[in-house]
Amino acid sequence: MRVIAGTARGKNLQALPGEDVTRPTINRVKEAMFSSVQFLVPGARVLDLFAGSGQLGIEALSRGAKSCVFVDRSPEALGIVTANCKAAGVERQSDIRHGEALAFLANIRGPFDLVLLDPPFHQGLIGQVLPALQEKLAPGGVILAESEREAELPEWVGTLVRTKQYFYGKIMVSRYEREEQA
Repeated sequence: MRVIAGTARGKNLQALPGEDVTRPTINRVKEAMFSSVQFLVPGARVLDLFAGSGQLGIEALSRGAKSCVFVDRSPEALGIVTANCKAAGVERQSDIRHGEALAFLANIRGPFDLVLLDPPFHQGLIGQVLPALQEKLAPGGVILAESEREAELPEWVGTLVRTKQYFYGKIMVSRYEREEQA
């Protein structure tokens, strides 16, 4: 697993063995995700919820994001995130937090310009966190949620609207944006 573009391009990143705790995003999915938000990333405040190895947040930082908050409930995963941020040279822009996603969202202000979600599959976690994210998303911000292809995700969650879905083999990436109030 490597950083694809930016200042840390080509840097190797670690992942925990197996897929019990983390499931790294494959490069072609990661490239497509970041191509879809390429103009949003420079200067962005990023939230990598369910961080795992931290590769999505690190990719954002490598591509010019201002800062990234990494959140995961696994201490082992956070150890890998910390090592990966250091290896990629982005530790100064990184805020690494231990915690459950919903509890974290209840106690953080935001706003975030880009939220990256790659939770464990088949647990319905995206649908659970979207309501809590709508108030944390900056105007013009984007949520990219990676899930199993057959996941049933809502079109609307409060002020969030699903604007696109992309399919890559067994993976689906859903894009949510905050609908501007008239």
